[in-house]
Amino acid sequence: MYYMKNSFRVAALAAVTGFGASIASAQVTLDWSTVGNAGNAGDPNAFGRGGVAYEYRIGTFEVTNAQYAAFLNAVAASDPRGLFNASMGSDPRGGITRSGTDGSFTYAVRPNMGNKPVNFVSFFDAARMANWLTNGQGSGSTESGVYTLNGNILTAITRDLSNPNQVFLPTENEFIKAGYHQPASEGGDTDNFWRFATRSNSSPTVASATATGEIANPGATTVNYNSGCDWNGQNGNVTTVGSAGNTSFYGAFDMNGNVREWIETTAFAQGFRGQMGGDLFSGFNPNPTLVFGLDPAFVNYAIPTSEGVDLGFRFASPVAQPVALVGDMNCDNFVTVGDISAFVLALTNPEQYSIDFPQCDILNGDVNEDGFVTVGDIAAFVQLIIG
Repeated sequence: MYYMKNSFRVAALAAVTGFGASIASAQVTLDWSTVGNAGNAGDPNAFGRGGVAYEYRIGTFEVTNAQYAAFLNAVAASDPRGLFNASMGSDPRGGITRSGTDGSFTYAVRPNMGNKPVNFVSFFDAARMANWLTNGQGSGSTESGVYTLNGNILTAITRDLSNPNQVFLPTENEFIKAGYHQPASEGGDTDNFWRFATRSNSSPTVASATATGEIANPGATTVNYNSGCDWNGQNGNVTTVGSAGNTSFYGAFDMNGNVREWIETTAFAQGFRGQMGGDLFSGFNPNPTLVFGLDPAFVNYAIPTSEGVDLGFRFASPVAQPVALVGDMNCDNFVTVGDISAFVLALTNPEQYSIDFPQCDILNGDVNEDGFVTVGDIAAFVQLIIG
């Protein structure tokens, strides 16, 4: 299996499906899907993009109104950076209201909108939420972290792929791989990339919606696009994240449709930021066999302060690396007498040890921590075994 879903729920938000609930004290956590197959080649039909040299995590879902409202309640009692857009509260497709006065603003999700993707957000809004999550969700932690900001000027990006606490927007390559890649050896297309993020080369089925914004016709190729989800009096609307019922190969929902998503990749001398995946309005244009905006070759570039009803985001993050257990020579996550024969093999024939235990790090046997596995480790290893 080449993917693993890591599920981390928002404890205070789990029951918020959109009943105007206040979520002032909520702690935001995210659902992650691990994107493996490090070092893959890019998509030949997307100008060679989509190759990623490392393993990483992609947000299983688009960031929701409930999660974004919790962020606002933590950092925007005053809102000099404009993290809240008034259209969130006034537009029928928006999902957050604001109450109170400057210095004591509070935010709540609108009815039936808590589990819908947040919209009316800029690149800088997403970057500030990424910093806030990276820095442990403190109230004064939006201006630096992964993204160093000076107002609406991005002065530095400091990714650290060894730090699983970092949260950032996916790059173009990360987005394409997470959404469209599936090795042919694992049932994917012959070039290892699908044309759509539904694990298919066929145009997706246009989704319809229930009266509360759930996908009414979930299925393997169903996508919220082409203005098909009519509810709340709208000709096309956002829908509950994940309710289309299908994922990319790595487990991410809605990487086509619902809302177009900000990515980190820039163009045009840093003036524009990319958006990918298509949205609820993406449609057949101009040839009915082509779907505008859903293809991995298509990137929409816009000024980073752009905000709109069809524009949201999801995050990516490094993968937490397992910590080796010193003395665990057979890699069963325990140090017992069962490790003795493997330890002896590592001492006497390290090449054979690596063949017999390919999942292990031979330096698990460096019990005296001198950087080598030698007879000098024997006494310390014996002490580990006997306690």
